[in-house]
Amino acid sequence: MEKQPIKSHEDLEVYKMAFDVSMRIFELSKTFPVEERYSKTFQIRRSSRSVCANMAEAWRKGRYEAAFVAKLNDYVRGACRRQAEAAETQTWLKFAVKCNYLNAETTRELYSTYNRILSILITIINNPSPWIIKR
Repeated sequence: MEKQPIKSHEDLEVYKMAFDVSMRIFELSKTFPVEERYSKTFQIRRSSRSVCANMAEAWRKGRYEAAFVAKLNDYVRGACRRQAEAAETQTWLKFAVKCNYLNAETTRELYSTYNRILSILITIINNPSPWIIKR
C-alpha cells in the first residue's frame, strides 16, 4: 500500500495526535467544577488547542526550510524551557489530578501523549527536509 503524500498539516500524524488529545481534554474538562471555568478549564483547553495551532502555523511556513525549522524550534523550545503550550497543558493536567478532577491513570496517558508529540517535533526539527512543502 502506497503512502499518500502529505498535502496539509492535517495529514501529519503528530497533528492528528495533538488534535485528538486536545479534544479528549475538552471532553474531560467538561466535568470540572463550574468555579474552575475561568481558571483550569479555560487554561487547559487553550493550551492544548494551541499545540495544534502552532503546528498548523509551522507547516504553512514550511515552504522555506529555515522558517519551518525556526517556527518548530520556537514551539519546542518554548514547550520545554518556558512552559509553553504542551508543557503548560501537562502542568494543568497535574493540577487537575491534585484537585481530584481527573484520575491519575487518565492523566498519565495524556501526559505521555504530549511527551510523544514533543519527541516527534524534535525529530522533525533534526531532519526537516522530508517535511518541507514541495511546490
